Amino acid sequence: MQTRFARLYGQRDLKVEDAPVPSPQAGEVLLKMAAGGICGSDLHYYQDGGFGPVRVREPIIPGHEASGHVEALGDGVSGLAIGDLVAVNPSRPCGSCRFCREGLAIHCLDMQFMGSAMRLPHAQGMFRDWLVVPAIQCVAVGPEATAGEAACAEPLAVCLHAVSRAGDLQGKRVLVTGAGPIGALTVAATRHAGAEEIVVTDLADAALQRAVDMGATRVINVATDAAALAAFEEDKGYFDVAFECSAAAPAIRSAIATVRPRGVIVQVGVTGDVTVPLNALVGKELQWIGSQRFDREFAEAADLIGRREIDVRPIISHSFPITDAVAAFEQAGDRSAACKVQLTFLS
Repeated sequence: MQTRFARLYGQRDLKVEDAPVPSPQAGEVLLKMAAGGICGSDLHYYQDGGFGPVRVREPIIPGHEASGHVEALGDGVSGLAIGDLVAVNPSRPCGSCRFCREGLAIHCLDMQFMGSAMRLPHAQGMFRDWLVVPAIQCVAVGPEATAGEAACAEPLAVCLHAVSRAGDLQGKRVLVTGAGPIGALTVAATRHAGAEEIVVTDLADAALQRAVDMGATRVINVATDAAALAAFEEDKGYFDVAFECSAAAPAIRSAIATVRPRGVIVQVGVTGDVTVPLNALVGKELQWIGSQRFDREFAEAADLIGRREIDVRPIISHSFPITDAVAAFEQAGDRSAACKVQLTFLS
């Protein structure tokens, strides 16, 4: 049996190829892949050959947010059945390093993360028709959800982890800067956590409309109505918590300016070095907290999606068969129209 896959050789050099499919070994499952979402890091690999110090240095199959149906079970696998729709957790911590032993597997020193070019050899990803993967990385998703929805478990898990870093959001006033897929899912996660007011900023009206669909109470296009956000700076700031999802320096500054004293800013977006108004950060005694990936939140995300307690459908904007992988990546780069662009596979 052969599998098709999308392999990236370098900047804008993506090819659809095929190779034999191995049989699942003990503890593994064979998945007939169904849907896979193009993440911002995948897009950076394609458009720029990497981001920051992380570069594509050898051929890599991208894709770390995907779903599939169980086709075959290796020896010793339990808890999964043939035909189950599963979301695939791309994280595989080693379980033995100092951070794993401390219960901080998210900071594993030997983390294998599918579709990542961070290490050599690169960890191959999930943009392929067939995938053999450890069963422990598969989480069954309820029958109400589609394969496309199940593939959103990974980005939703990122947002659930960010929300957990902020503390109790019940009744809180929240700012979300950046309304891409992660920003939009953060809106849904904060709404689920009980936030009373959720204001979202972005530069694109289409993105802001999706934020409304995901639960925002107000949206502000800071390209055309920056004064509307500036009003929240009065009396040392209005918001209790901000989730900074854009990694844009102006957005970071606006979060610092509009969060009230002793409020919390959770940094979700990633970029290189930026200039930060430390005087305001110190003077208002703000907590600026980093948030990376997820751990136990993956299973929670799959459960919430499976029950449609969080409805991710508004962020899924486009779908392409794997044979049109290049067109899919090009579409994903058009932020005026695209949000979450997904590839589809055999099922």
